[in-house]
Amino acid sequence: MASDISPRAEIDPKAKIGDNCKIFPFVYIEGDVEIGDGCIIFPFTSILNGTRMGKRNKIHQGSVIGALPQDFDFRGEKSELIIGDNNIIRENVVINRATHTGGQTVIGNDNFLMEGVHVSHDTKIGNNCVFGYGTKIAGDCLILNGAILSTSVIANAGVRVGEGAMVQAGTSFSKDVPPYIIVGGNPVKYGGVNTTMLSYYGIGEKVQKHIGNAYRLVFNSQNSVFDSVLQIKEQVPDSPEIQNLVHFMENTHLGIVTKL
Repeated sequence: MASDISPRAEIDPKAKIGDNCKIFPFVYIEGDVEIGDGCIIFPFTSILNGTRMGKRNKIHQGSVIGALPQDFDFRGEKSELIIGDNNIIRENVVINRATHTGGQTVIGNDNFLMEGVHVSHDTKIGNNCVFGYGTKIAGDCLILNGAILSTSVIANAGVRVGEGAMVQAGTSFSKDVPPYIIVGGNPVKYGGVNTTMLSYYGIGEKVQKHIGNAYRLVFNSQNSVFDSVLQIKEQVPDSPEIQNLVHFMENTHLGIVTKL
Protein backbone atom coordinates (compact mmCIF):
# COMPACT_ATOMS: atom_id res chain seq x y z
CA MET A 1 0.00 0.00 0.00
CA ALA A 2 1.39 3.38 -1.01
CA SER A 3 2.38 5.84 1.69
CA ASP A 4 0.28 8.93 2.48
CA ILE A 5 2.76 11.79 2.19
CA SER A 6 1.61 15.39 2.52
CA PRO A 7 2.66 17.64 -0.36
CA ARG A 8 3.60 20.19 2.32
CA ALA A 9 6.27 17.88 3.73
CA GLU A 10 9.82 18.60 2.53
CA ILE A 11 11.43 15.29 1.62
CA ASP A 12 14.65 14.85 -0.29
CA PRO A 13 13.95 12.63 -3.32
CA LYS A 14 16.89 10.38 -2.35
CA ALA A 15 15.24 9.43 0.95
CA LYS A 16 13.81 5.90 1.07
CA ILE A 17 10.26 5.75 2.44
CA GLY A 18 8.56 2.39 2.99
CA ASP A 19 4.97 1.41 2.28
CA ASN A 20 1.91 2.42 4.27
CA CYS A 21 3.60 5.35 6.02
CA LYS A 22 1.78 8.52 7.04
CA ILE A 23 3.85 11.69 6.78
CA PHE A 24 2.16 14.90 7.89
CA PRO A 25 2.69 18.49 6.69
CA PHE A 26 5.87 20.36 7.63
CA VAL A 27 7.94 17.22 8.12
CA TYR A 28 11.57 17.62 6.98
CA ILE A 29 13.46 14.52 5.78
CA GLU A 30 17.02 14.61 4.40
CA GLY A 31 18.36 12.41 1.62
CA ASP A 32 20.45 9.83 3.50
CA VAL A 33 17.45 8.51 5.41
CA GLU A 34 15.60 5.18 5.36
CA ILE A 35 12.14 4.81 6.90
CA GLY A 36 10.47 1.39 7.12
CA ASP A 37 6.89 0.40 6.45
CA GLY A 38 3.99 1.67 8.53
CA CYS A 39 5.72 4.59 10.24
CA ILE A 40 3.81 7.72 11.26
CA ILE A 41 5.72 11.01 11.20
CA PHE A 42 3.80 13.89 12.76
CA PRO A 43 4.14 17.59 11.79
CA PHE A 44 7.28 19.65 12.45
CA THR A 45 9.49 16.59 12.81
CA SER A 46 13.01 16.56 11.32
CA ILE A 47 14.63 13.28 10.26
CA LEU A 48 18.23 13.90 9.32
CA ASN A 49 21.02 12.18 7.41
CA GLY A 50 22.25 8.86 8.74
CA THR A 51 18.90 7.76 10.16
CA ARG A 52 17.85 4.15 9.50
CA MET A 53 14.39 3.52 10.88
CA GLY A 54 12.49 0.24 11.05
CA LYS A 55 8.78 -0.45 10.88
CA ARG A 56 5.71 0.99 12.65
CA ASN A 57 7.45 3.75 14.55
CA LYS A 58 5.53 6.85 15.64
CA ILE A 59 7.52 10.10 15.73
CA HIS A 60 5.62 13.01 17.26
CA GLN A 61 5.72 16.77 16.74
CA GLY A 62 8.91 18.73 17.12
CA SER A 63 11.28 15.77 17.36
CA VAL A 64 14.74 15.86 15.77
CA ILE A 65 15.91 12.40 14.75
CA GLY A 66 19.51 11.89 13.66
CA ALA A 67 20.69 15.29 14.91
CA LEU A 68 24.39 16.09 14.64
CA PRO A 69 26.29 14.81 17.69
CA GLN A 70 26.94 17.33 20.43
CA ASP A 71 30.52 16.17 20.83
CA PHE A 72 33.69 18.27 20.56
CA ASP A 73 35.32 15.35 18.71
CA PHE A 74 32.78 15.54 15.87
CA ARG A 75 34.39 16.59 12.58
CA GLY A 76 31.45 16.25 10.23
CA GLU A 77 31.91 12.54 9.55
CA LYS A 78 29.18 10.26 8.24
CA SER A 79 27.66 8.07 10.93
CA GLU A 80 24.33 6.46 11.73
CA LEU A 81 21.32 6.37 14.00
CA ILE A 82 19.64 2.95 13.93
CA ILE A 83 16.03 2.75 15.16
CA GLY A 84 14.22 -0.59 15.33
CA ASP A 85 10.49 -1.32 15.19
CA ASN A 86 7.40 -0.23 17.12
CA ASN A 87 8.95 2.65 19.01
CA ILE A 88 6.90 5.60 20.27
CA ILE A 89 8.88 8.83 20.26
CA ARG A 90 6.86 11.69 21.69
CA GLU A 91 7.08 15.45 21.24
CA ASN A 92 10.40 17.35 21.21
CA VAL A 93 12.64 14.31 21.52
CA VAL A 94 16.20 14.74 20.22
CA ILE A 95 18.31 11.72 19.22
CA ASN A 96 21.86 12.30 17.97
CA ARG A 97 23.64 10.10 15.47
CA ALA A 98 27.11 8.76 16.30
CA THR A 99 30.26 10.87 16.33
CA HIS A 100 32.65 8.98 14.04
CA THR A 101 32.49 7.08 10.77
CA GLY A 102 31.26 3.55 11.38
CA GLY A 103 29.70 4.51 14.71
CA GLN A 104 26.03 4.05 15.56
CA THR A 105 23.53 5.36 18.03
CA VAL A 106 21.01 2.52 18.47
CA ILE A 107 17.40 2.44 19.64
CA GLY A 108 15.97 -1.10 19.73
CA ASN A 109 12.33 -2.18 19.54
CA ASP A 110 9.18 -1.29 21.47
CA ASN A 111 10.65 1.62 23.42
CA PHE A 112 8.67 4.61 24.71
CA LEU A 113 10.45 7.96 24.81
CA MET A 114 8.28 10.62 26.44
CA GLU A 115 8.28 14.34 25.74
CA GLY A 116 11.62 16.13 25.89
CA VAL A 117 13.89 13.09 26.08
CA HIS A 118 17.42 13.51 24.67
CA VAL A 119 19.53 10.51 23.63
CA SER A 120 23.11 11.51 22.84
CA HIS A 121 25.69 10.18 20.39
CA ASP A 122 26.76 6.53 20.36
CA THR A 123 24.34 5.48 23.08
CA LYS A 124 22.84 2.00 22.73
CA ILE A 125 19.30 1.28 23.98
CA GLY A 126 17.78 -2.20 24.02
CA ASN A 127 14.11 -3.19 23.82
CA ASN A 128 11.02 -2.38 25.91
CA CYS A 129 12.58 0.56 27.75
CA VAL A 130 10.72 3.62 29.04
CA PHE A 131 12.17 7.14 29.34
CA GLY A 132 10.14 9.70 31.30
CA TYR A 133 9.57 13.38 30.61
CA GLY A 134 12.73 15.40 30.11
CA THR A 135 15.17 12.56 30.75
CA LYS A 136 18.65 13.12 29.31
CA ILE A 137 21.01 10.32 28.27
CA ALA A 138 24.59 11.40 27.64
CA GLY A 139 26.93 9.93 25.04
CA ASP A 140 28.25 6.36 24.96
CA CYS A 141 25.70 4.99 27.44
CA LEU A 142 24.26 1.47 27.38
CA ILE A 143 20.64 0.95 28.46
CA LEU A 144 19.63 -2.71 28.48
CA ASN A 145 16.22 -4.34 27.93
CA GLY A 146 13.29 -3.39 30.11
CA ALA A 147 14.98 -0.49 31.90
CA ILE A 148 12.85 2.39 33.12
CA LEU A 149 14.29 5.87 33.57
CA SER A 150 11.62 8.07 35.08
CA THR A 151 11.05 11.83 34.80
CA SER A 152 14.02 14.24 34.64
CA VAL A 153 16.69 11.58 35.03
CA ILE A 154 20.23 12.48 33.96
CA ALA A 155 22.44 9.58 32.89
CA ASN A 156 25.99 10.88 32.59
CA ALA A 157 28.46 9.82 29.93
CA GLY A 158 29.33 6.16 29.56
CA VAL A 159 27.04 4.72 32.22
CA ARG A 160 25.25 1.38 31.87
CA VAL A 161 21.79 0.50 33.14
CA GLY A 162 21.07 -3.20 33.55
CA GLU A 163 18.03 -5.18 32.47
CA GLY A 164 14.85 -4.48 34.38
CA ALA A 165 16.38 -1.69 36.45
CA MET A 166 14.45 1.43 37.41
CA VAL A 167 15.92 4.88 38.02
CA GLN A 168 13.53 7.10 39.96
CA ALA A 169 12.53 10.65 39.02
CA GLY A 170 15.06 13.45 39.36
CA THR A 171 18.07 11.18 39.78
CA SER A 172 21.45 12.06 38.31
CA PHE A 173 24.03 9.27 38.18
CA SER A 174 27.56 8.71 36.90
CA LYS A 175 28.05 5.03 37.75
CA ASP A 176 26.46 1.82 36.51
CA VAL A 177 23.04 0.65 37.69
CA PRO A 178 23.02 -3.17 37.94
CA PRO A 179 20.10 -5.28 36.68
CA TYR A 180 16.75 -5.73 38.44
CA ILE A 181 17.09 -2.98 41.05
CA ILE A 182 15.53 0.38 41.89
CA VAL A 183 17.78 3.37 42.51
CA GLY A 184 16.99 7.00 43.23
CA GLY A 185 17.88 10.20 45.03
CA ASN A 186 20.79 12.60 44.92
CA PRO A 187 23.22 11.20 45.78
CA VAL A 188 21.82 8.07 44.19
CA LYS A 189 21.09 5.12 46.50
CA TYR A 190 20.00 1.51 46.17
CA GLY A 191 16.26 1.18 46.82
CA GLY A 192 15.69 -2.57 46.63
CA VAL A 193 14.95 -5.18 44.01
CA ASN A 194 12.51 -4.28 41.24
CA THR A 195 10.11 -7.13 42.04
CA THR A 196 7.34 -5.62 39.92
CA MET A 197 9.44 -5.88 36.77
CA LEU A 198 10.72 -9.34 37.68
CA SER A 199 7.18 -10.60 38.22
CA TYR A 200 6.11 -9.03 34.92
CA TYR A 201 8.79 -11.06 33.15
CA GLY A 202 7.72 -14.25 34.93
CA ILE A 203 10.62 -14.57 37.36
CA GLY A 204 9.42 -16.63 40.32
CA GLU A 205 9.56 -15.65 44.00
CA LYS A 206 12.39 -18.07 44.74
CA VAL A 207 14.71 -16.49 42.17
CA GLN A 208 13.60 -13.03 43.29
CA LYS A 209 14.72 -13.88 46.83
CA HIS A 210 18.06 -15.08 45.49
CA ILE A 211 18.47 -11.78 43.64
CA GLY A 212 17.65 -9.92 46.85
CA ASN A 213 20.23 -11.95 48.75
CA ALA A 214 22.83 -11.24 46.08
CA TYR A 215 22.29 -7.51 46.32
CA ARG A 216 22.42 -7.59 50.12
CA LEU A 217 25.95 -8.90 49.72
CA VAL A 218 26.68 -5.98 47.41
CA PHE A 219 24.96 -3.03 49.08
CA ASN A 220 24.84 -3.99 52.78
CA SER A 221 28.54 -4.68 53.17
CA GLN A 222 31.80 -2.78 53.09
CA ASN A 223 33.26 -5.16 50.52
CA SER A 224 34.45 -4.09 47.10
CA VAL A 225 32.39 -5.01 44.05
CA PHE A 226 34.99 -7.66 43.24
CA ASP A 227 34.69 -9.30 46.66
CA SER A 228 30.91 -9.04 46.63
CA VAL A 229 30.79 -10.86 43.30
CA LEU A 230 32.97 -13.63 44.73
CA GLN A 231 30.55 -14.00 47.66
CA ILE A 232 27.56 -14.14 45.31
CA LYS A 233 29.20 -16.94 43.34
CA GLU A 234 29.91 -18.87 46.56
CA GLN A 235 26.68 -18.27 48.48
CA VAL A 236 23.78 -17.61 46.08
CA PRO A 237 22.14 -20.41 44.04
CA ASP A 238 22.82 -20.09 40.36
CA SER A 239 20.27 -18.97 37.76
CA PRO A 240 20.36 -17.02 34.50
CA GLU A 241 19.43 -13.88 36.44
CA ILE A 242 22.24 -14.33 38.95
CA GLN A 243 24.65 -14.96 36.09
CA ASN A 244 23.41 -11.79 34.41
CA LEU A 245 23.95 -9.55 37.44
CA VAL A 246 27.35 -11.10 38.14
CA HIS A 247 28.46 -10.58 34.54
CA PHE A 248 27.23 -6.97 34.64
CA MET A 249 29.19 -6.15 37.78
CA GLU A 250 32.30 -8.00 36.64
CA ASN A 251 32.37 -5.78 33.55
CA THR A 252 31.85 -2.39 35.18
CA HIS A 253 34.44 0.26 34.37
CA LEU A 254 32.86 3.20 36.22
CA GLY A 255 31.85 1.23 39.33
CA ILE A 256 28.27 0.77 40.45
CA VAL A 257 25.97 3.21 42.21
CA THR A 258 26.58 3.72 45.97
CA LYS A 259 29.88 1.85 45.70
CA LEU A 260 33.21 3.71 45.71
